[in-house]
Amino acid sequence: MTAPYPLQFEPEFKERVWGGRALEQFGLSLPEGHIGEGWMIADHPNGTTKVMNGELAGTGLDEIREQYGKSWLGTKGVSEKGGRFPLLIKLLDCNDDLSVQVHPTDDYEGLPKGELGKTEMWYVLDAKPGAKIIYGLKEQVTNDQLRTALNNGTVMDTLQEVSVEAGDSFFIPAGTVHALCAGVVVAEIQQNSDTTYRIYDYNRPGLDGKPRELHIEDSLNVTKFESTGATSMKTNHAVPGEWLTLASCPYFVVEKGIVSGTWNLNTTEDSFTILVVCDGTGSLAWNDGASLALTAGQCYLIPSSLGSYQLSGEATVLRSYLP
Repeated sequence: MTAPYPLQFEPEFKERVWGGRALEQFGLSLPEGHIGEGWMIADHPNGTTKVMNGELAGTGLDEIREQYGKSWLGTKGVSEKGGRFPLLIKLLDCNDDLSVQVHPTDDYEGLPKGELGKTEMWYVLDAKPGAKIIYGLKEQVTNDQLRTALNNGTVMDTLQEVSVEAGDSFFIPAGTVHALCAGVVVAEIQQNSDTTYRIYDYNRPGLDGKPRELHIEDSLNVTKFESTGATSMKTNHAVPGEWLTLASCPYFVVEKGIVSGTWNLNTTEDSFTILVVCDGTGSLAWNDGASLALTAGQCYLIPSSLGSYQLSGEATVLRSYLP
């Protein structure tokens, strides 16, 4: 039996009409085209990443889940619904505006068979001056008002725009209308789902030159017109050696940590840990003396049974695990 060790995966890249080449800044080798998404840790029919380091190199995350199950992913780490790994970790390059969209909850009757709802969070890795996002509806917008605005072309008047900069964090529960806009690069931690309902797409053609499909009725069905529980925060008050909670919900906990020197940490038996390196450099070492380099854009899955490990150097990381 293979001893547990931190797993790094070969990303799966997705071309998107709004994508660009900004993920190259993380040393990633992109295919040609407008690359909008790097699926960094994924176990989904639309993309499954394979281990690229150590004894299990070439093994898919689905195979890791099947072979090692709760001994590596934790007592909570294998989803009871759908059976897949519960989270999907992405890096997104928004060279242009994304469609205005909304995601369903797990109990929405219109979900595709075998699919989950989608609650997610963003951490802004980079933002050009003046960059913004769409984050929710304006106060007191109703279902009928949104439908009318969609029909008469004034939907943008119903949406809240928020200016963003690197280090901002946004929690986006299912039912929250949202969109990333041009000039933003983010890390996204989300439920393991690929279900998105587009409300509005600026009347632009897709990569095939044809208008992209909209999902008006599904969008109106799943949008929450009162409080969704969405929260955002500046994170520049994070201090070295302490975890700052960015998002906590039934699906995940995401925390920001500043590494300055050496930081001794431990896994727990109930959940795997995912580390996303936001900036800086350093190393990740574990109990047999092995180590891996930490550089911006890298993502690691740390088995629940690993035990003690150490982060060292000068870096910013996100830590995600199951609550």
